[in-house]
Amino acid sequence: MQHQSVHVEEKPHQCTECNKVFGWKKNLMQHQRIHTGEKLYKCTECDKGFITNAELKRHQKIHTGERPYECTECDKAFVTNGALKQHQKIHTGEKPYQCTECDKAFITHGDLVKHHIVHTMEKPYECTECNKVFGWKNNLKKHQKIHTGEKPYKCTECDKAFITNANLKRHHLVHTGEKPYECTECDKAFISHENLLKHHIVHTMEKPYECTECTKVFGWRNILKEHQKVHTGEKPYKCTECVKAFITNKELKRHQKIHTGEKTISMC
Repeated sequence: MQHQSVHVEEKPHQCTECNKVFGWKKNLMQHQRIHTGEKLYKCTECDKGFITNAELKRHQKIHTGERPYECTECDKAFVTNGALKQHQKIHTGEKPYQCTECDKAFITHGDLVKHHIVHTMEKPYECTECNKVFGWKNNLKKHQKIHTGEKPYKCTECDKAFITNANLKRHHLVHTGEKPYECTECDKAFISHENLLKHHIVHTMEKPYECTECTKVFGWRNILKEHQKVHTGEKPYKCTECVKAFITNKELKRHQKIHTGEKTISMC
């Protein structure tokens, strides 16, 4: 009977909050927990709660390390079949979610929604510590760890720890030597997509960010911001051994080698 409702499309049970309709009352009751915030199914390993038992079982695979869905193109494996299907679009090049504002397209609907904030500039989530605003709540939560100093994701190879799991995975490539992001213009490869994009400016020579003080141009906004400190005199990176301060973290690290006695080899 439950299966037959798929064919007849009979959905007599309607949600009073959002007008969604369901074929069975139990499905409506499950759905209504989204509005009430009720999460009956709790994980015994961590403090997370879930609306359905299916969601809980899917989550528990994170703790067991079980990844039954393997990609036939590469050696990656996933907790859910949905995650595998999403990943496989990387190999096929399929990007079904197209932005209506520009010509960009994305593998997942979530990526499209995140991108759309660029056009709407809507950022409703504000940090109470520094007043920075974010388009998504999870980005705000990640940011707040900067203030709390919390770094829950620890590397098993060295003593480094990170705010996000994505940062840990990126760091882990340092140990494995893997560089999955290859330049299509030359034979160079990079650990992160961001580093590949930075490198690609060498080929395109595109430098859209201009300094208003001296008209110098830069390929990336963060490099422009660092450069502007030359004009403002700001030196946020201070040495703990002496009174010197520097514009960039790279300059500070180079200076600290004076105190440690480490000698770097300069290549002409």
